Amino acid sequence: MLTFLAIGIIVSITSLLYSQTDLQSRIEYLPGIISVERIQPDSEYVEAFKIFIEQPVDYKNPDGKKLRQKFYLSHKDISLPTVIELDGYNIDFNRSNELASILKCNKIVVEHRYFGESAPDSLDWQYLTIEQAANDHHRIIETMKSIYNNKWITTGISKGGQTTYIHKYYFPDDADASVCYVAPLNLAPEDPRIYHFLDNVGMEECRTKMVQFQREVLKRADELLPIFLDDTKESGYTYSLGNYRFIFEYVVLEYGFAFWQWLNTTCEQIPDTTASNEVLFEHLKKGSSFDYFADGEIKTILPFYYQAYSQMGYYGYDISDFKDLLKEVKEPSSRIFLPKDLNPEYDCCVMQKINTWIQKHGNNMIFIYGEIDAWSATAVELTGETNSIKMIKTGGNHRTRINSFDEADRTFIIKTLEEWLDYKIPE
Repeated sequence: MLTFLAIGIIVSITSLLYSQTDLQSRIEYLPGIISVERIQPDSEYVEAFKIFIEQPVDYKNPDGKKLRQKFYLSHKDISLPTVIELDGYNIDFNRSNELASILKCNKIVVEHRYFGESAPDSLDWQYLTIEQAANDHHRIIETMKSIYNNKWITTGISKGGQTTYIHKYYFPDDADASVCYVAPLNLAPEDPRIYHFLDNVGMEECRTKMVQFQREVLKRADELLPIFLDDTKESGYTYSLGNYRFIFEYVVLEYGFAFWQWLNTTCEQIPDTTASNEVLFEHLKKGSSFDYFADGEIKTILPFYYQAYSQMGYYGYDISDFKDLLKEVKEPSSRIFLPKDLNPEYDCCVMQKINTWIQKHGNNMIFIYGEIDAWSATAVELTGETNSIKMIKTGGNHRTRINSFDEADRTFIIKTLEEWLDYKIPE
């Protein structure tokens, strides 16, 4: 009896090892795959890999220069669906994904071209376009479908959500469903709808209190600047965009957008104008972002700013409430993040085309938004011409996810996905 048990254990272990080796070998032999590194999977998965695939820098010249694009695979079972997260930035590790956890299926997370380890040797900016990126994702999906041939779901958060609906526009048949989290659809380099949203979001009393706080901080700029200087130096931040007064004024302007985007603080916590310098400063630090304007952060996400001002759009600042108090910032624009020698021409048509396509042809798409997230100002607007749905979490911010909704709404989202995928989530 023990002999048979021992043989059974050996066979099981051998089978498992063979299966693991077989999967890695299968991936290594796929066209374009450069390297496959086994990494530690989290508890939801059997195996995980860090993978690089060779991609054309320019898909109109496939034999020209190449880049290495990184993605992570977390394997559960080839018979299950696959969720592929199309990230909008760099990815430093094999992070979790809400949708893959909900659906209990395989997971792929893709780093965006020109970010992190997925940048070409030389940054020829003309090839950082939404269409080139969509081709990257199409090629990864086509490659991995030779192993994972069940249903596919694309997803992404924020810029990743934009990347997801853009990929759907160029390659509508790649995936069976798409879930776009908190994804704006901007229609201008600095979309004016954002100013209208910020003028009306929340309670008027709260908005008034925010402006009073920002004005008081600007009035006390000479007193607060030394505190700002010490704090940012202690954090290791350096700024090349301008002098410290210039950066400080931008931080105060950013507070209005960041407050509603993240809700790191509340209306009740906004100090009144009689508060001490220290209290005002700590609230500004909590409600805005000091690293947003720092050299390190700008360098990391510079490709995003190029995309924003060439195709995808972004936001600027309305200074009508603060103009009399600004000494350094006269014509504020997020375009300051671009080097002077990088001056892309904005394509005013492509996002308009995508917007129209989503409304008329974008089926099997779910759009998740937070009601008071500043990025909901330019949310996708559905017209009822497709089966796609838009879910808005009451009081939600940019961290809104499926699990942020109440049970009834969560169930509706999940049942919709099960219906579209013809898939029952395993118990």
